[in-house]
Amino acid sequence: MVIAGEGAATVRTILHDLRTGCTECGVCVKSCAFLTQYGTPKSISLGCNFNDPSHRTIAYECSLCGLCTAVCPEKLDPCRLFLELRRLHVAEGFLDQRAYRLLTDYEQRGSSALFSWHGLPHGCDTVFFPGCALPGTRPAITLQIYQQLRQRIPALGIVLDCCTKPSHDLGRSTHFHATFSELTEVLTRHGIRTVLTACPNCTKMFRQYGDGFAVQTVYELLDASGKGQEGACAERREVSVHDPCPMRDDHRVQAAVRGLLSDLGFSVVEMQHYGKQAMCCGEGGAVSCVNPRLSKGWAILRAREARKRLVVTYCSGCAAYLNRVTPTVHIVDLLFRPDAPRRGKEWTARPPCTYWNRLLLKHRLQRRMRLLMQESRPNWK
Repeated sequence: MVIAGEGAATVRTILHDLRTGCTECGVCVKSCAFLTQYGTPKSISLGCNFNDPSHRTIAYECSLCGLCTAVCPEKLDPCRLFLELRRLHVAEGFLDQRAYRLLTDYEQRGSSALFSWHGLPHGCDTVFFPGCALPGTRPAITLQIYQQLRQRIPALGIVLDCCTKPSHDLGRSTHFHATFSELTEVLTRHGIRTVLTACPNCTKMFRQYGDGFAVQTVYELLDASGKGQEGACAERREVSVHDPCPMRDDHRVQAAVRGLLSDLGFSVVEMQHYGKQAMCCGEGGAVSCVNPRLSKGWAILRAREARKRLVVTYCSGCAAYLNRVTPTVHIVDLLFRPDAPRRGKEWTARPPCTYWNRLLLKHRLQRRMRLLMQESRPNWK
């Protein structure tokens, strides 16, 4: 097999490493719906001709969660192969963007002038970056989080924008870097040094590509402030935590979420895959756009591991996707909606309501910012 074109050298190097380094021990296969269907990384690297259009699609059925890399005893990185293949396909014009139109349109709206807004009061060096999904599904809670954080950081700003991770994961590197760089340059120009995130995907993008920014999640701050103690109850109901894939290496965030749950009065019973070995919910890598059955397979695996316990996560996307197969809530639902555990499956807004919610939140924040900071001459995008 000959792989040519820009980025081909990287792909060839990864293929060589998998062919020579993978012992086919099966550890990664046991934990992955994708590898269960297609085989070990070595068998894929040897058996697939990625020049063949019928074999190219395999790169888009990996969730890019990184679990295979986390559990590999040989320290190989199979996940990287599929991301690099996607990048190569884009460079060579092979990506069928029609399959991902809903996703790319969603991303484009998030970065548009209509939906984005930078509320940066005078003296602000820290911003709350809630991402796209949380303001769309939980606008009132997003506002409550911002108000809670402002008690600790009075000059805290808020940025409604998109980190464009969908483009990153589709291999649209040029578009991703151009858009994300524009965002970070605006923040840098206004003296922003710290970004507080609520979305695991945004957290990963800012940490990986936001050179110069200190990045911290709101869950760490809420835990440190004792927010969970405010809603503590006597009943210690058992719950399980679904750690989002981008947070598999962030032990501080994992501990903060579990600390909040403990303060709320919940007892955490860990699933088989958690923390470093967190399993994808099924939404990752845009797999559902091309193979919804395989994508749902991950969610079903998580439901089995939960054993009918309430699942708590700290990603809006994970919460919505898992809630289709097993009762799942976002940690902020428990913190700001005390009756969430009793309501079972949480109803959250879906498009087009999510877009309406984001617009309403934007206008509400603009009005509030003008009232609170009218003497501070705030800068607005």
